[in-house]
Amino acid sequence: MSFLSGIIIGIAVGVGLIIAYARACSMRSTRRTDLAMTVAAFARMTVQDSRKLLSKEFYPSWVVFTRRQKLTWLNSHLDKIWPYVDEAASELIRNNVEPILEQYRPVVLSSLKFSKLTLGTVAPQFTGVSIVDEESNSGAVTMELEMQWDGNPNIVLDVKTRVGVGLPIQVKNIGFTGVFRLIFKPLVDEFPCFGAVSYSLREKKKLDFKLKIIGGDISSIPAISDAIEETIRDALEDSITWPVRKIVPILPGDYSDLELKPVGTLEVKLVQAKNLTNKDLVGKSDPYAVLYIRPLRDRMKTSKTISNQLNPIWNEHFEFIVEDVSTQHLTVRIFDDEGVQASELIGCAHVALKDLVPGKVKDVWLKLVKDLEVQRDTKDRGQVHLELLYCPFGAENTFTNPFNPDFSLTTLEKALKSGVDGTDVSAHGKTVPQKKKDVIVRGVLSVTVISAEDLPAVDLLGKSDPYVVLIMKKSETKVKTRVLNETLNPVWNQTFDFVVEDALHDMLILQVFDHDTFGKDKLGRVILTLTRCILEGEFQDSFPLEDAKSGRLNLHLKWTPQPIYRET
Repeated sequence: MSFLSGIIIGIAVGVGLIIAYARACSMRSTRRTDLAMTVAAFARMTVQDSRKLLSKEFYPSWVVFTRRQKLTWLNSHLDKIWPYVDEAASELIRNNVEPILEQYRPVVLSSLKFSKLTLGTVAPQFTGVSIVDEESNSGAVTMELEMQWDGNPNIVLDVKTRVGVGLPIQVKNIGFTGVFRLIFKPLVDEFPCFGAVSYSLREKKKLDFKLKIIGGDISSIPAISDAIEETIRDALEDSITWPVRKIVPILPGDYSDLELKPVGTLEVKLVQAKNLTNKDLVGKSDPYAVLYIRPLRDRMKTSKTISNQLNPIWNEHFEFIVEDVSTQHLTVRIFDDEGVQASELIGCAHVALKDLVPGKVKDVWLKLVKDLEVQRDTKDRGQVHLELLYCPFGAENTFTNPFNPDFSLTTLEKALKSGVDGTDVSAHGKTVPQKKKDVIVRGVLSVTVISAEDLPAVDLLGKSDPYVVLIMKKSETKVKTRVLNETLNPVWNQTFDFVVEDALHDMLILQVFDHDTFGKDKLGRVILTLTRCILEGEFQDSFPLEDAKSGRLNLHLKWTPQPIYRET
């Protein structure tokens, strides 16, 4: 009996210990969870949250929660010396800006000069400062100052038109917010420890101003108003906006290496867009695209307009100069052409050049938004399809550029083909003026339509009778596969050969249809440029159907090139 009671007591004690251990583990887990939640809450704390917890006398002045430090002391001193800064800066602006305005002066004007220029009584406010740590800027100190200015300057432009009419135009109600970048480089062991300082408008967040004819209303002559406004914005963009930088020598020396220099080219193929927002009440939008790296009128590229189409196909090629890969973007803006009226923006997108691998084509679909700065728009505005290739200068022999096969030539081939001064070398060794060469990539494209998967059902019995139509866009050559009855996963394994005269500017369109006795239903399409074919020679891949709820097309493509050169 005592043995049995010992077992029962032992079991009871054991169960008790197990329960106690389990509760202890549970309590420890709860404490850990609470601690993790507390740490997470602290991580999300803002300055306002901390001020609710700490009274003013306990709030340390050195505690900051933002990357940019406040500059109350600098603003206080700037207010005191602003009258002297105004006098000096006004003369400096007049001497430096007038030549730039003259450079960008629109053709409708014969003269554009300052008749009055003072910066007013309101000093700018510096709202933050930060030190930029960049590996590419070794041996330098880079500082960024965020500035806001709602000024009351007295700026009057003396404008004369081609017909001899003089117009005194006042620039007023200036509102500006931006970030200026200062680069102290090179660092030296001689006071003040740097040889020169470069300055640039790194980021232009806001620039608003109004133009007013003294004694009249400039809105009555909108062409003049728009021309002057574009001139002012272009002059600002081209004279001081990053990557342009102004260099102020501090110590004697040659600082030409600090000046802005192109570092490469960006090849862009604007392929197509899909599901664009319709801006027209009757019919469909007439979309065209504007592409740029720097928003200067002479550097912006405009595509052709595709009339009455929400899924336009452009297949156009553009080239841009790149000056700073680490900070620049390619921007695409899609507009609806309204004829004589101002075009209406459908949407815009951009891609950072630092995301591109030199020498490698990047195929991207970019979602269009209303505004690139304020990303609050959730409306679906469509997508745009691009092919991008960044070609750094000096790397011509390390990769093949499908948009310019000259890049694949060796140094010896280039030396034989042309002289060092850009002239052709004749058979007798004499140089002759070099002629421009348009590269025409000719060849045979073999397309094998292997199969399709998960096609949408359009028949009453939940099946389809699919076939594929293949179209070369430039030549409008059409072929089609056989019809396969009652299947959503057809297998064709049919090969078609196309002779392509200009592969760089052609494209392959594959349309999948459902065969019907009384017509045909479109199931979807695949649009392919020949860039990948030129690069890889041969590949097999699966492509999703556009304009379809489901479905993929499995293809094998082979390219046999026959490059020729045509002199123009």
